[in-house]
This record gives sequence, structure tokens and C-alpha cells, in this order.
Amino acid sequence: MSSPSKRREMDLMKLMMSDYKVELINDGMQEFYVHFHGPSDSPYDGGVWRIRVELPDAYPYKSPSIGFINRIYHPNVDEMCGSVCLDVINQTWSPMFDLVNVFEVFLPQLLLYPNPSDPLNGEAAALMMRDRSAYELRVKGLVSL
Repeated sequence: MSSPSKRREMDLMKLMMSDYKVELINDGMQEFYVHFHGPSDSPYDGGVWRIRVELPDAYPYKSPSIGFINRIYHPNVDEMCGSVCLDVINQTWSPMFDLVNVFEVFLPQLLLYPNPSDPLNGEAAALMMRDRSAYELRVKGLVSL
């Protein structure tokens, strides 16, 4: 077994043991869904999202592909396809990071501190900058669906 595949297996097991619900796709370890709960003290509190994770052959040297399956209203998430604009995943990924970092640090930070100046969802970014309480009402409306 090569080093990236050992690491992939180890990181996936660590994620499963961290109480995340993980659904493997096609019984492989390269594609799976993770059920992610919105962070408390945020408008996303109470929401549960299904996140599709795809690990490239070169993982952990190449970052995972992360996307929201169910709808989320957020400036840095494409509302149509669910892809995520997050520097730590898209540009500054390091093999020091693992899947638990993605779900316990990176995604909660993304939801707690949206960056409307680098949007994938221009409407959400504009609403957030123009009227923060209207933005949070819109988020909460989708969380309760």
C-alpha cells in the first residue's frame, strides 16, 4: 500500500471516529459524504449539510474537493453546485492538514466568518454587506427546511 493510500485510509478512519456520519460512495475511500452540523452561535446553527468529499490520488499532497449537496445560502458557496471558495482548501492546502481539520476547523470558520469580498454567491454577498439581519434571516430560512 502506497503512502498516500495509507494516509487516506487513516484520515477517513479518524473522521469516522470523530462522530461524523460518513457514507462511502461505491465502497471506496476516495469519495464519500459527510454529515456536517452548522456551528452554534451562527445563523447556520441547527442545520445539517451533506458534504461530498473527493480525495485525489495525490491526497494528502493535493487538497480534497469539498462541496455542499443540500442548499446553503452563503457568500463563499456556489448556490447551484455547492462548491466552496476557501483558500485553505483551494490554494494553501498542506499535507499537515487532514479531514478532521476540514470539518472541525475550516468549514465552521467558513460559516462563522463569511468573506463577502470574494464571493461565489454574489447575491448573498451583496445582501450580507447591505443588510446583515436580512442575510441572517435568509440563512435561517434555509436552515429550517
